[in-house]
Amino acid sequence: MLKFALPLHLTLRSFAWGLSCVVVGAGAYADKPAAPPVWTLGDPHLDVVPRTPQEAKRISDVTAMPTDFSVPHRFEEKSAGAATVRVANSADAFSRPSGNITFEDELNFKVGNGLFRKLWVSAPASTLASDGLGPLYNARSCQRCHIKDGRGHPPEQDDDNAISIFLRVSIPASATAIDTVKAAEIAGYIATAPDPTYGSQLQDFAVQGHASEYRLDVQYTERAIALAGGATASLRHPEYKAADLGYGPLHRDAMLSPRVAPQMIGLGLLEAIPAADILAQADPDDADGDGISGRPNVVWSVEFDRPMLGRFGLKAGSPTVKEQSAAAFAGDIGISSPLFPAGAGECTDAQTACQTAVHGDGDNRGTEIDAEGLELVSFYSRNLGVPARRDVGGVDVLRGKQVFHATGCAACHTPSFVTHRLRDQPEQSFQLIWPYTDMLLHDMGPDLADNRPEARATGREWRTPPLWGIGLTQQVSGHSYFLHDGRARSLLEAVLWHGGEAQTQRDAVVDMSIADRAALIAFLESL
Repeated sequence: MLKFALPLHLTLRSFAWGLSCVVVGAGAYADKPAAPPVWTLGDPHLDVVPRTPQEAKRISDVTAMPTDFSVPHRFEEKSAGAATVRVANSADAFSRPSGNITFEDELNFKVGNGLFRKLWVSAPASTLASDGLGPLYNARSCQRCHIKDGRGHPPEQDDDNAISIFLRVSIPASATAIDTVKAAEIAGYIATAPDPTYGSQLQDFAVQGHASEYRLDVQYTERAIALAGGATASLRHPEYKAADLGYGPLHRDAMLSPRVAPQMIGLGLLEAIPAADILAQADPDDADGDGISGRPNVVWSVEFDRPMLGRFGLKAGSPTVKEQSAAAFAGDIGISSPLFPAGAGECTDAQTACQTAVHGDGDNRGTEIDAEGLELVSFYSRNLGVPARRDVGGVDVLRGKQVFHATGCAACHTPSFVTHRLRDQPEQSFQLIWPYTDMLLHDMGPDLADNRPEARATGREWRTPPLWGIGLTQQVSGHSYFLHDGRARSLLEAVLWHGGEAQTQRDAVVDMSIADRAALIAFLESL
């Protein structure tokens, strides 16, 4: 059970972000002064023991950037602290529980895993505990998108389904009469609304008797990149189309964004990073002049009915593991929960057959997945263990680590944090972790832009993705596709797609020697 604690008194105003909303494209609250914030950005989802001054000093020392690259940094082989797990030599490397989990909680983890893997069926069915699928959906289980708890991929050929990628969709809120008064409390919030016909994501499957919403069509064009030392690389530029629309045209102002399912490891540890530590790295006006302007996303929490720091999702659009899980049940599978109780899932009022269909919430569960089931899935997601680093003392890895820092990659991919000391989550409590993310939004330039805002994130901004486990992608997922839509086919391609705030770092990689590029990739593959 989640418990409440007094939040940290850190307001948006304390970071001098102004009282007027930032205007970014259609749908922003233009020319409307924002009321002074009456809320704080803390961690109400966690039962926190405050840090002592002595602990704060120890944390500052242990998370300081390295200066000696001749030997591994102290403790860095333990990516998740005591929660780290040994590397399994199989595709199950991301599917093990936290290394410090208790025997009793390992049972809860396994039950949560069963619910995560469960195939839902359409209602009515004799298996009352498993009915309620759809009627429109992207997958029949969580595991079908997050295969082996790893990352998804775009379709690889014409006959490959798009089960681990979908299109998000929204329109500017100014084009609708939707009530966004709560979101208006968040300075800089960019108001959007679901497409009036298709909702907030497109589902490419439907139960019998219903039409699916679309078919994802992806076309690529290749562009060669010359690298120093006579090497070359090629980037594939994707074009996405929502083909074979089942319910008429999209809204004329519809904004589409492709999303590949991300890996699941370490989510509970990311949730346990103090908001204060994340906010302390924000530099929205680039006051230090390094070209990096990380900004926190701030979202309205359905779970807590208040603004919170966004942490999860490719644009940090969700504040907690539980809320992210419930939203995925609703949007991806069409399963209702106490946080999102609509039996029709993502169906809109315009989809009358979906709204009037039989749903699976008519028994004593109340919703298609009940509160206990949602808690178990959240516990499972929170406790998927992070594998230990490999070859941390290797000559190429240490050289690559030095290149990583010298190039400025650590300005966004912050190596380490220490999590909150927590009363009721021992697995995540007071751990030195190495996720290589600042959890902030960054402008990644026009080539990676989806031109679709999400809360305070603009159409060019993405949350810095954690890098831990990235070297095991091929082993776990059977591919090496990266970025929000899987367009990059290697770690080098992923780096070469960087632009905007990371343009300088990207250009440095293009211009560096072949040996240094190889060392940088060796370091990333060790994470």
